[in-house]
Amino acid sequence: MLADATLPVPASLMTLLAGLAPLFTAPSFRTFCGLACGFLAQTGKRTVCGMLAGASLSQLWPHDRAHRFFSRARWSADDLGLAAARLVAALLVPAVAIDGTVFKRRGKKARAASWFHDGSAAGPDKTGYGSNRVIAAVVVRLPILSRPVAIPVLAKLVIKGTSSASRLWLAPHGRGHRRRAARAGHPRGRRRRLRREGTDGTPGRHHLDHPAAQGRRAVRSPASPDRPAGRPRTRGDKLPSPARLAATAAFVPVTVTRYGKTAIVHAAAVTCLWYGVFGSRPVQVVPIRDTPATGYDLALVTTDPGAGLTQVIERYAARWSIEVAIGDARQVFGAGQARNRTARAVERTVPFPLACQAIATTWYATAGHHPADAEDHRARAPRHTTKAQPSTAGMAAKLRRVLIAARFRPPQPDQPTLEEINVIRLAREELAA
Repeated sequence: MLADATLPVPASLMTLLAGLAPLFTAPSFRTFCGLACGFLAQTGKRTVCGMLAGASLSQLWPHDRAHRFFSRARWSADDLGLAAARLVAALLVPAVAIDGTVFKRRGKKARAASWFHDGSAAGPDKTGYGSNRVIAAVVVRLPILSRPVAIPVLAKLVIKGTSSASRLWLAPHGRGHRRRAARAGHPRGRRRRLRREGTDGTPGRHHLDHPAAQGRRAVRSPASPDRPAGRPRTRGDKLPSPARLAATAAFVPVTVTRYGKTAIVHAAAVTCLWYGVFGSRPVQVVPIRDTPATGYDLALVTTDPGAGLTQVIERYAARWSIEVAIGDARQVFGAGQARNRTARAVERTVPFPLACQAIATTWYATAGHHPADAEDHRARAPRHTTKAQPSTAGMAAKLRRVLIAARFRPPQPDQPTLEEINVIRLAREELAA
């Protein structure tokens, strides 16, 4: 129960929220709990005022209290993301996945809005105008699902004209983005690996194939150790394009398991430097083709020199879960719907829903799941005849029903009013629609 508002919070959810209390001051934590519960209970737009309406606090709190929480309150979006990662640290955590996405924005005063390459955009140019985020997710294996689940926990804003202008640079360098996420999400002693998607954001092409990856980010040969005089070289000569590298590489057949299927593909490995992104750290370029013809279908890059071809290909296939997570963040949890303009508010209003998404998934995995959930869903939606496992939308819907029911569970065993019964009935009908 919040101290200054009539908003009951289920004990199973409050246990998770209480672990985030050290990140805030006492007043800010009460505001955070109210906005988080309103965000998770909201069925409409998840704007800042929509969070207040979802928590039934729009008549109790002034709206500027919610806006002030994002623009001026003392809390860090990075610390919130790391704390969300710790919530899933007890689960099986095989890797950290990183990807970029564009949230559409309009207006000259929109913070950090510009034109970016967007693989999901319509048209041949694949460009979109908006704010660009590099998102880190913890990939977990839940016993209730057969697929890996990516839980987004951190989001860094790409700002053109600064050192954070490049998504390729920001992913491994942005204020310890990868290192701190791995430290928070991985059990001690587990090998930490990075799965990173290309700049275009599509599963069929990697960043080496995009024109933005050429020029100063082109791959180079390692520096030669035997230089007669002068300063030692940090990089070698510029290598040809991936297409020319693939033409001279020695492809070998490799058996891989991707997307639930086992198949034989042909792949090769070329050790080189991607100096514009990783400096003098050697990387492996792995061109892949599904048929034994010339050329290649996909070019992958890994910073793990000891990884075999099978590992590299299967890791890349496994990172598809972050694409699903970003889609769920947009469509299920409404990330990006808040329209803020001040610098700090813009930087915080995407990490906040990502943290709520992590809380919702963790709550369902630890307290909310019931074996009959899929059967109940089929009863409400008979068209889903083959549904056997809960979806992210189902997890969010169950938490929403629990939050709504908690509001109408009075402290005294009195009978609910007709209005309260009607509100719950309408909420259930809307979820089933």
